[in-house]
Amino acid sequence: MNRAPSAEHNPEFPERLELRGEWTLERVADLHRLARSGYEGIREIDARGVSRMDSAGALQLHRLGERLSLEPEAISLREEHQALSQALLEAGRAELEPPPPQRAWSDMLAKVGYSVHGLFTQGRALVGFLGLTLSTLAGVLVRPKRLRVTSTVFHMQQTGLDAVPLILLLNFLVGAVIAFLGATVLREFGAEFFVVELVGFAFMREFGVLLTAILLAGRTASAFTAQIGAMKAREEIDAIRVLGLDPIELLVVPRLLALLVMLPLLAFLAVLAGLAGGMLVGVLSLDISPEMFIARLDETIQLRHYLVGLSKAPVFALVIAVVGCLEGFKVGGTAQSVGERTTSSVVQSISLVIILDAVFAIFFMEMGW
Repeated sequence: MNRAPSAEHNPEFPERLELRGEWTLERVADLHRLARSGYEGIREIDARGVSRMDSAGALQLHRLGERLSLEPEAISLREEHQALSQALLEAGRAELEPPPPQRAWSDMLAKVGYSVHGLFTQGRALVGFLGLTLSTLAGVLVRPKRLRVTSTVFHMQQTGLDAVPLILLLNFLVGAVIAFLGATVLREFGAEFFVVELVGFAFMREFGVLLTAILLAGRTASAFTAQIGAMKAREEIDAIRVLGLDPIELLVVPRLLALLVMLPLLAFLAVLAGLAGGMLVGVLSLDISPEMFIARLDETIQLRHYLVGLSKAPVFALVIAVVGCLEGFKVGGTAQSVGERTTSSVVQSISLVIILDAVFAIFFMEMGW
C-alpha cells in the first residue's frame, strides 16, 4: 500500500484538489514539495483521503491553502484531523494579532498601587517586629540572667568604638563647612561673630545626632542585615529554634542594646567634633580665639538644646536596629537576596531617621523647646 503523500486533480471537479497518503513528519520532504507545487484554478481542497496527519502535515496543508488563497472553510478534513487543524489556525492567528496598546496612565497607576501596597505591608511588618522586639527586651530586663553580655559588648565595640574615627572626621568637616558658609553670609551684615551660635545650635540640636544616625544607618544596619541574613541562608536560625532558643533574644536584643548605649555616646563625640571644626574656621578665618569661641558658647547655648538633640538618639537607635534585623530575617536562600535586603535596610533606616528628625523638629518648635 502506497503511503506517500500525494495531491491530484479530480477529473469530475477540476477546481478540487484531492489529497492522499500520510501527511506526517516522516514525509516532510514530500510534503514540502507538494506545498510548493503549482496548482492552477484550485478553489477547494479535499483532505479526507489523508490516512494519517500530525502537526507537520497540518502545517504544510495550511501553507498550501494560503498559497492558493483559500479560506480555511475550503479545506475538507476528516473528523479526527479537525481539532489539530483548528489548533494550528488559532495559534497562527495569535501570532498575527497586534500587541495590545500601551496604556501609560493605567501602568503608572498600577505601579503606584503596588508601591503603596508594598509600603503598607512593610510598615505593618515593621510595627509587628518592633512590638515583638520590645516584648522580648522587656522579658530580658525582668530576668537579667538571660542577657547575652558577651554578645552585647561585642556589638558595642563593632557599632560604636570602630565607628569613632569616621564619626569624628565627618562631623569635624561638616562643622567647618557650616562655619565657613555661615561666615560668608554673615560677613555682609558685619555679624561674623554669630557663627558661634550657628555652629552650636546646628550641632547640639540637629546635626550631631542626625549625622551620627545616618552614618550608623548605612554602616550598622547593613551589617546587621548581612550577618543575620547569612545565618538565615545557612539555616543557622532554624538550628537555633530547634535548640529551643529564641532568635530575637539571641540575635536582636544584643544588637539593640548596643545601639541604645553607643549612639548617644557617638552623638556626644559628634557634637564635640562639629564644634571643633567650627572653632578651627573661627580661628583661621574670623579672628575668633578658642577662648572667645568657648565663652560665646557658654553665654548663648543652654543645656536644653543639647538635651533636645540627645533625646532623639534612642529613637534613632531603635529604628536602625529594628530595620536592620528585620531585613536580615527576610533574607531568602540566595546570595542575591542578602544583597537586596542589605540595600533595602540602608534605604529604609536612613529614610526613617530623616523623617523622624523632621517630626521631632516640628514638635520641639511647636513646644517652644
